[in-house]
Amino acid sequence: MSVPAVDPGRPSTASPTGAADGAPAPSGGLDPRRWKALVVLCLALVVVSMDALIVNVALPTIGAALGAGTGQLQWVVDAYTIAFAGAVLSMGSLGDRFGRRRALSAGLVVVVVGSLVGALATTPGVLIAGRAVMGLGGALVCPATLSIVTHTFPRHERGKALAVWSSFSALGIIVGPPVGGLLVERFWWGSVFLINVPLALALVVLIWRLVPESRDSRRTPLDVPGAILSAAALVALVYAIIEVPGRGWADARTLTGFGAAALLLGAFVRRQRRAAHPLLPVGLFRNPRFSAANASLALSFLAMAGTLFVLTQMLQGVLDFSPLRAGVAMLPAASLVLTAPFAAPLVRRVGTTAVVSGGLAVQAVGILVAATGTDAMGYPRIAAALTLFGLGMGLAMPAATESIMNSLSIDRAGVGSALNDTTRNVGGALGVAVIGSVLSAVYRSHVAPELSSLPAPLHDAAQGSLGGALGVAGTLGRDGAALAAAARDAFVAGSAASLAVAAGVLGLGAVVAGALLPSRDSRPRAELSELSEPG
Repeated sequence: MSVPAVDPGRPSTASPTGAADGAPAPSGGLDPRRWKALVVLCLALVVVSMDALIVNVALPTIGAALGAGTGQLQWVVDAYTIAFAGAVLSMGSLGDRFGRRRALSAGLVVVVVGSLVGALATTPGVLIAGRAVMGLGGALVCPATLSIVTHTFPRHERGKALAVWSSFSALGIIVGPPVGGLLVERFWWGSVFLINVPLALALVVLIWRLVPESRDSRRTPLDVPGAILSAAALVALVYAIIEVPGRGWADARTLTGFGAAALLLGAFVRRQRRAAHPLLPVGLFRNPRFSAANASLALSFLAMAGTLFVLTQMLQGVLDFSPLRAGVAMLPAASLVLTAPFAAPLVRRVGTTAVVSGGLAVQAVGILVAATGTDAMGYPRIAAALTLFGLGMGLAMPAATESIMNSLSIDRAGVGSALNDTTRNVGGALGVAVIGSVLSAVYRSHVAPELSSLPAPLHDAAQGSLGGALGVAGTLGRDGAALAAAARDAFVAGSAASLAVAAGVLGLGAVVAGALLPSRDSRPRAELSELSEPG
């Protein structure tokens, strides 16, 4: 049966046949541009994913150039994360209502604006503002890419497309640090932001040529109170998590942040239960394919963020790698591209449960390889650990993402993908907080005996971090050699303990997936759609 051409200016509201705006669809309703569109969507995702970490290696240079203190440099990193977390759920819902292609294009333009502000900043405050704007742009882009993929590809191709999407989302995170290090070494610190401008503008042109438009066919109004509550709750939660490594879990500001987040989340849930057109239908969580897959992703990203946090310090502080070399050294984790293409066929053959649970178990084994290293652990062991970790992630992440998106009605794709991004973002922030806290506690206890004779200022600096201890050791001449060796040994002990916790988290994720995630969902689409409705 032939399908008539669609008006290029009118968003598609059809079911996920993939029929595109601006070109006739062939027989069967499949958009002939869908695979080209997938490439464009993945490149947009990489631009935004890189932004989260690309700035980290430039922080020392930024501090010297702008006179930024440690607290201001922390906000250069955190402003992006907090803005993204606070806005992503609302932005996904806006894309559903007003057009996902429009949301994607607008998000890239916002990223360009934020990147220009950041690159040309002359004060720390302006740079922090630019990073926050970039986070808002990313909150538009990320859910739009995933929901467009879900809408454009029919179910029999969706697993393969989501595997490609998942690979690129992780690759952006992995390649961010080495790209940032290369740019800082070759140009100046502003180039880590300026690189976004030509890439994003070119992608906007390609999006309007290749990517089909889609949106919620019901055109329901936006739940403004729900959007405000969700943004406030997520900002409070992520802020509290970010404060943990520096202030501790029992600090008054940390506890206040968690308390505010709990109250706001409670108010948000009550609002969603009563709203005629909720931002996030809480009935979605009754579907274990949705809730268990989100939990698995959260635990996976918690472990990944914590592991990268530990290993980047290990490479620079213990193995004496430069920032650029340390970034490049993380690339074995890109092995996920080797297994991601097999995730969808394996799901069809053995089911979602086995693929997600097995992938998380392989990730756990990879981290254990690094955790069981000694003070003589060299880079080959770390490379092997990262390779195993990537192989497992290449299986677990696409399968979990497919489970989430296939459990939703197509009209709710934007909200589902936004919640997927929220889950990963909060999981990653928790990873740095939880794994970083374990690392800090063990490091402090092991290095303490070597610091008893130091004056208070030097004692506090050396006890605070490995970098601080090495800096103090450099001021002590020959006497500093023993302190430097003790600090490295203490950091290795802390790394082993924290990585063991990360492996345990992944083991827990494997158990959760095995116990709660259905292997297959045979319920009809109509029943799944009912879970998206109020009440």
